[in-house]
Amino acid sequence: MSIPTVLEDLAAAARRRAEELRRTTGFDALYQRAVRFEKRDFAAALAAPGLSVISEIKRASPSAGFIRDADPAEWAARYEREGAACLSVLTEPDRFKGSLEDLDAARANTTVPVIRKDFTVDEIQVLEAATRADAVLLIAALFDAASLARYVSLSTEVGITPLVEVHDEREADLALESGARVIGVNNRDLRDFSVDLGTFERLAPKITDATLVAESGVKTPDDAKRLRDAGADAVLVGEAAMRDPSLVARLSALL
Repeated sequence: MSIPTVLEDLAAAARRRAEELRRTTGFDALYQRAVRFEKRDFAAALAAPGLSVISEIKRASPSAGFIRDADPAEWAARYEREGAACLSVLTEPDRFKGSLEDLDAARANTTVPVIRKDFTVDEIQVLEAATRADAVLLIAALFDAASLARYVSLSTEVGITPLVEVHDEREADLALESGARVIGVNNRDLRDFSVDLGTFERLAPKITDATLVAESGVKTPDDAKRLRDAGADAVLVGEAAMRDPSLVARLSALL
């Protein structure tokens, strides 16, 4: 399957940002900073008993457009009070209106692990994430088998948890072959942005020996129960939580 156009555009913009980072920051110096940065255990937080909730801070998305403005520090504290096990912070600046400053502000105002959610296409971006976050998103559609395995290995080496996101059987196989221990199934089809919770239900039985995160499409506790019953250890809630933060408490109460 070819990379969807929107994803391809986002990846191309991420490559340009990575090239600029390589020009302005020494790889070795960034590696040393990444190793020294003290991480919170993202994987352990998701593996705790019950259904864990990853609450996302994002102002906009290609599918929803503008959602709402948000102070990341305030939202991080609120999500933690509502019972979120982890936070996800969008740092992509163009389509999602995020920034690294949002990530820093959110993490500084909470005690839970935080994942940097962006379009990682260069090893230096793994290091950049590892200097300020506890986990990094790796979208399987952007990698071949060898490169995904290398990125998972680098993430582990510098102490950051890689969350490998998949959408179909081929990508699920790539994730398992890469050695990923935390795998997210995105219920959103990045080709047309349609959402189908059945995507997780179809793929979950094929993914063994990994913590499973169901991503996209969770709007109600019933949605979360459906995904939990299909094998989800955690759900990532973005747009719905940004529109109604109280949803996080209702999801976090699920056993």
